[in-house]
Amino acid sequence: MKVRVDAERCQGHTLCAMNAPDVFELDDVDGHASPVSEDVPADLEADVIEAVRSCPERAISVS
Repeated sequence: MKVRVDAERCQGHTLCAMNAPDVFELDDVDGHASPVSEDVPADLEADVIEAVRSCPERAISVS
């Protein structure tokens, strides 16, 4: 699985990092998220799916 965050949509709600802290890192200034790595380890895929569902801006996509 690969994960991406649309920087234009992300508003820094930080819900993704709460659901998948090993996958997402937050900007120190505005809280906007970015993936630590585009490739998600298999054991973290369920956390990433929950992060996708919890994002109010629908800024996270997986493939």
